[in-house]
Amino acid sequence: MDTAHQIPPAVHRRRWPILGVLVFSLLVVVLDNSILNVAMKTIATPAPTGLGASQSELEWAIDAYTLAFAGLLFTAGVLGDRLGRKRVLLGGMVVFGVGSVLAAFSSSPAELIAFRTLMGMGGAFVLPATLAIIVNVFERDEQPRAIGIWAGSVGLAIAIGPITGGLLLEHFWWGSVFLVNVPIISVALIGMVLLVPDSKDPNPGRLDPTGVLLSIAGLVLIVYGVVRGGQRADFSAPEVWGAILVGAVVIGLFVWYERRSRHPALDIRWFRNPRFSASVAVIGLVFFALMGVTFFMVFYIQSVRGLSPLDSGLLLLPLAVAQLIFAPRSRLVVDRFGARAVCTVAMLGIAAAFAGFLLLDETSPLWILEVLFFVMGTAMAHVMPPATTAIMQSLPREKAGAGSSVNNTFRQVGGALGVAVLGSLLSSVYRGKVTLPAGAPSAAGESIEATRAFAQKAGAAGKKLIPEANRAFIDAMHATSLAAAGTAVLGAVVAAVFMPAKDRAGQEPAHDRENEPSTRKK
Repeated sequence: MDTAHQIPPAVHRRRWPILGVLVFSLLVVVLDNSILNVAMKTIATPAPTGLGASQSELEWAIDAYTLAFAGLLFTAGVLGDRLGRKRVLLGGMVVFGVGSVLAAFSSSPAELIAFRTLMGMGGAFVLPATLAIIVNVFERDEQPRAIGIWAGSVGLAIAIGPITGGLLLEHFWWGSVFLVNVPIISVALIGMVLLVPDSKDPNPGRLDPTGVLLSIAGLVLIVYGVVRGGQRADFSAPEVWGAILVGAVVIGLFVWYERRSRHPALDIRWFRNPRFSASVAVIGLVFFALMGVTFFMVFYIQSVRGLSPLDSGLLLLPLAVAQLIFAPRSRLVVDRFGARAVCTVAMLGIAAAFAGFLLLDETSPLWILEVLFFVMGTAMAHVMPPATTAIMQSLPREKAGAGSSVNNTFRQVGGALGVAVLGSLLSSVYRGKVTLPAGAPSAAGESIEATRAFAQKAGAAGKKLIPEANRAFIDAMHATSLAAAGTAVLGAVVAAVFMPAKDRAGQEPAHDRENEPSTRKK
């Protein structure tokens, strides 16, 4: 390895404690979103129990975070490479913590949405920095294991989040699901200051403000259009397709500008590497399907099956445990069979799990759901670590922040698309299946929660409406599950065609630093 890329011995010796601090930092970002999913029904309850948030406001509480997060991810990674990843990580954690405190004491849905936006801005500077620092404190041969642990920690957050959220909601007010972030952030900040080294690109070149602004504008417009389309369950509205179209044009201008810039924020030539571009695409498709399914699964468990938020969290344990077990060990399977075979089979496993939701109805044994979650977690544990490793090892170490941002941007945009598109499909099918009594407001048919709220006030007619609403939701869930399964199959095709295969020696293709498009000639 080039001496320019050697890791200082003092840093190398404490690499595993550093990874622990970075995982702790990642936990708080993922933990918050998984807690919010469990708390959505409580927040929708009228004050003083909740905020009385509507379905649209609930979606914005999630999507405002996603909008800020996705819009700033790329910029955050570039700034980390330039200013120092530790500095950016510390700043992001502080902003996230302040946003958490403010969100906990929100007095209206509008305030909650605003403070969730602030949290998204902070989170955008946390996630890419953690992965970039891992690449800069671990040698190449240990990176797959470290990235596997990093990815597996997401499974830990998936388990801790809903269970913690359920416990908090049973004993405290809804704001406690945000306030719980503060002690985690405090411990993480202390660990960062004491252990985490700073790193940055030694030759960042000139600033690229035009490219950065174009990337922010394009991503925000696209995600906004997608979010609005999902909320309206109508992508034909000018507000929706107009924002997506303008955003796509701006991203096109960004690509055009970056290809001609001598100091690009994003070297477009990275995407010529099939290993890089295919891995990015696979991650985006995984989160498209996963986030869309996660959104409706909360309402299936709590609204249709009548379980508590704590029960919802406990039901997710198999998914989390599978990721905790298999993600750190996925490198062993990749070493034997190659990333192409492993990711292809794993994507088919995800598709099978989504298709398995067709087995669920109002009275299905819950062990079926547990098995499906375990299969899904196992499959994801064999997709995310090898795909993320392929992305990060396709780039020079000094560009780790930008590479991590591309990885996470596609993940977040894919997730936003999943919630919007699959959520729109769920809503559309549900509206077509449920039949409201004469005189019922049309808003009562927008979602199962709206229907149940109307039914509780409609007396005897309302009691008859609830079973029909449950059946309509099950039909809509099945249609959405099939769409998610189809997306996962598409991901399997991408992996089978473009992901790197093993060479004759049984190893992944070697990384060639001489040919990697790290920087342009000045």
